[in-house]
Amino acid sequence: MISRILILFYLLICANFFSQEKDTIIVSKNDKGDFTSIQEAINQSKAFPYKRLVIFIKNGIYNEKVKINEWNTNLSIIGEEKDKTIITFDDYFDKINKGRNSTFSTSTLSIEANDTVLKNLTIENVSGDIGQAIALSITATRVSVINCKILGNQDTLYLSGEGKQFLKNCYIEGTTDFIFGNATSYFENCKIHSKKDSYITAASTPENAEFGFVFKDCKITAEKKLSKIYLGRPWRIFAKTAFINCNFEANILPEGWHNWDKQVAEKHSYFAEFKNYGKGSSNQKRVKWSYQLSNKEVKKYNKNNILKDYKKINWYEIF
Repeated sequence: MISRILILFYLLICANFFSQEKDTIIVSKNDKGDFTSIQEAINQSKAFPYKRLVIFIKNGIYNEKVKINEWNTNLSIIGEEKDKTIITFDDYFDKINKGRNSTFSTSTLSIEANDTVLKNLTIENVSGDIGQAIALSITATRVSVINCKILGNQDTLYLSGEGKQFLKNCYIEGTTDFIFGNATSYFENCKIHSKKDSYITAASTPENAEFGFVFKDCKITAEKKLSKIYLGRPWRIFAKTAFINCNFEANILPEGWHNWDKQVAEKHSYFAEFKNYGKGSSNQKRVKWSYQLSNKEVKKYNKNNILKDYKKINWYEIF
């Protein structure tokens, strides 16, 4: 009898413990939520929560620099409406002025926590065309970015870390190297928009990584009259980037890829395409060191294979 009472008492304590965790926090500019600041909501969130926490952001312009810390795992930040829930800031390389690596401190939103989900947000760096200025930086694994707009100029989107990242139904714009980093990142049904004649991607894929940036069923567009756009160049010599079944509306240069004046990169990088279409898709004059995938080779470029994680199966379907 006593043992049963103790067990019931223990279960009540556990139930009370878990019930203290609030599943949803609301951020609102008009004081009708739990917080008026996104960063404040993150700072007040439980570290390493047992279950997913949602920070719901009501429509508004949030002029703040936001960081999702390494301990803020299992966090979903969801906007009310993509075009009306805006996170904005204006840091850039010279403004930060921290030396040669100042770029990495310029981000409007920085994600360092695993198992993060972003949805229905506009994330922008509004410093202008003034050099390196990141809008969104992701250095964590199992991160999903769904139905978001990521706006900037040079170095708009930084994707790094040893983990996997998934971007779906997003709009991403920029000028030079505006998608860059060493992560394995899978882009599905995204619109990639160039604002200048320059380079879309600059991968720095590690030597031992099987994949780098993979764009599947994406639309590649550009401002009118642009005609000198490269699909990518190797920030580091083992860069890997692939465009698969993408619509090249932009005027991609016939050669397609640039070696960043690194002859050695031509031997080690892996820039690939498969059955792209549209006015910029002709591959007849592509650089000889790029690849046109065969029907057999392209089979490994499926989402499940690229994003697999033995700890969490199909983590990218959490949304």
